[in-house]
Amino acid sequence: QVQVVESGGGLVHAGVSLRLSCTATGLTFNAYAMGWFRQAPGKERVGVAYITRNGDNTYYADSVKGRFTISRDNAKNTLYLQMTSLKPEDTAMYYCAAKVWYRGGDYFDPKLYNYWGQGTQVTVSS
Repeated sequence: QVQVVESGGGLVHAGVSLRLSCTATGLTFNAYAMGWFRQAPGKERVGVAYITRNGDNTYYADSVKGRFTISRDNAKNTLYLQMTSLKPEDTAMYYCAAKVWYRGGDYFDPKLYNYWGQGTQVTVSS
């Protein structure tokens, strides 16, 4: 049974850093590209960062480029999102998702992902 579990969220002040983690079990982790998505209240879920299965390539939404860094440790079945210079508009539920490596398409199309975590809340106060 596949389980995807995020952690590391919290309530922080603007300008600080936070690191999210995501552990996936029950699957061959290095066979999956991974993405971080976020969803603010009343808004649709959007992709913020994507990493290929070997970690060779990463892609970011314009809104987080230069502030967020996605990385992975395949030996630990773990995905990370280092967030710096947080802004109130970064407030959202953050989700980790896995997409089998051979599935092409838009990096940030949620419909292409096979597995999702339950999310971890990030709240940034001004």
